[in-house]
Amino acid sequence: MSAGRVVIVGGGASGTILAAHILRLPGRPLGVTIVEERPEIGRGVAYGTTEPGHILNTRAASMSAFQDDPDHFWKWLLASGFGLDVRCSDPFCFVPRAVYAHYLKALLDPWRGTPDDAAPLTIVQGRCVGVRQAGGGVAVELADGTSLLGQAAVLATGHDLADYNARGPYVNPWTTPVSSDLAAGDPVLILGTGLSMIDTVIELTDRGHRGRITALSRRGLLPRTHRRNVPMRIDAADVPFGTGIAYLLRWFRRTAEWAATEGGDWRDVVDGVRPHTARLWQSLSVAERERFLRHARTWWEVHRHRMPPESEERLRAAMARGRLEILAARFVGSDPAGDGVRVRFRRRGSRETETVDVAKVVDCTGILRGPDANRAGIVASLIEAGTARPDPCRIGIKVDESCAVIDGGGKPAARLFAVGPVTRAQFWEITAVPDIRVQCAALAGTIADRLGGESGPAHR
Repeated sequence: MSAGRVVIVGGGASGTILAAHILRLPGRPLGVTIVEERPEIGRGVAYGTTEPGHILNTRAASMSAFQDDPDHFWKWLLASGFGLDVRCSDPFCFVPRAVYAHYLKALLDPWRGTPDDAAPLTIVQGRCVGVRQAGGGVAVELADGTSLLGQAAVLATGHDLADYNARGPYVNPWTTPVSSDLAAGDPVLILGTGLSMIDTVIELTDRGHRGRITALSRRGLLPRTHRRNVPMRIDAADVPFGTGIAYLLRWFRRTAEWAATEGGDWRDVVDGVRPHTARLWQSLSVAERERFLRHARTWWEVHRHRMPPESEERLRAAMARGRLEILAARFVGSDPAGDGVRVRFRRRGSRETETVDVAKVVDCTGILRGPDANRAGIVASLIEAGTARPDPCRIGIKVDESCAVIDGGGKPAARLFAVGPVTRAQFWEITAVPDIRVQCAALAGTIADRLGGESGPAHR
C-alpha cells in the first residue's frame, strides 16, 4: 500500500500550482499524479507561448504561486537569472509568459519521478477521457486504455478552447502561429479587441508583418493599462452584496470618484474589491448574473484584466502608424475571396453592412461559453455521463464551496474536485494566479483533511 494519491487532470498553471500546494503540506504524505496532454507541464493556454513579446498581464510582484510567500516568484526570478535576461529590475515589471512557464516547472522539480517509481510526483503524458469511482477511490481513464488509480481526482483543465484547428484563412491563435503562410504586407482581421488581440498584434509585428490589421468587437473597447497603484481597503460591510447589477455599477462609479478625490483612481477600487469578488458573484441571482454577462462583462474585464504599459505603448504606436484600426462593429459573416476572405461587418449604431478583404481572420473572441462546447474535452464527457453538470449560465460546471464537483443529480462528489477557470461558475474571478493560488491552498487542505490517513493502491 502507498500513501494516498491525488490525480490531477491538467498540467497547466492551475494543476501545477495545486500539485505544489499538495506536495508542500507538512506531515501529510500525499502523492500526486498529473495527467497532461502536452510534453511539458506548466505550458497550458496561458503560458505555452514562446513569443518573447507575449508578456504577463500581471506584475511579477503578484505572480507567486503561494499566498503565504508573496515574493516567491520574484525571488526565483532573481536567483534563476531570468530577471537579468529580461531586464526585470523591479517587482512591478512584466516578464515574458514563457519565463513564467519555467517557474511553474521549477515548482515541481524537487518531487519529480517516473510512472514506474514511488516518487511523490508522477507526470503522465496522455489525454483523460473519463473519471469514475473505483472501490474507495477514483480511476482516471486515459485515451490509450490506461487507468490511473487514486484516492481523489481534480479537474484542472483550464480554459476550454474551440474544437478546431486552423483551416484556410481562419486561424486559432492558441494552436497555430498567426504569421504562418502570411506575407509581410498581407491585411489581417482580428475578431476581438481584448488581451489576445494585443498578443496577436505584437506577435505579427515581431515576426516582420507590416500589413494593415483591423480588429473589431461589438463595443471596440481595449483593456485599460496597469499603473502603479495601491488597492483600496474595502471592508465587506461596505460592499453591496445581493443587489442588482445596475446598483452595483453605480456603487463602483461612486467609489471610483471618491478614490480620485483622495489622489487615487479606479484601479484602487477594482483591485480593492478583489477579495470580495466571489461572494459578490454568489450573491447575484441567476437572472442578474445573465444580465452582467450580457451588459457589463466587457466593462468589467477591460478594467479588471489590464495590459502592461509596454503593451499599450506598442499598441498605440501601431495605431499611430495607421497599421492598426480598432472598430466597434458586429461581425456579420465572411465569404471566400481569392486566396483570402471577404469579411462583412456592421459598425455599432449603423445598419449599413461594410466589407474588408483580408488574407487571414484570427479568432480572438475569447474562451468558449458552454463547458461542453468542446465535445472532445473531458468536461463534456463528464457532463454527458452525469458526473458533472453545467451551471445555468453555462460558463462552467457546478461545484460547491469546497470545489467538489456537483453531479447531474445535484450531489457533490466526495472524491472529485475542480480548480481554476473550470470553476468560474461558482467563483467568477478564478483565471489569474493571485486568485488561483488561494483556491489551490484551500483545496489542498480540504483534500488532505478528507483523505486523512488513507493509503491506497499503486497509482498505475
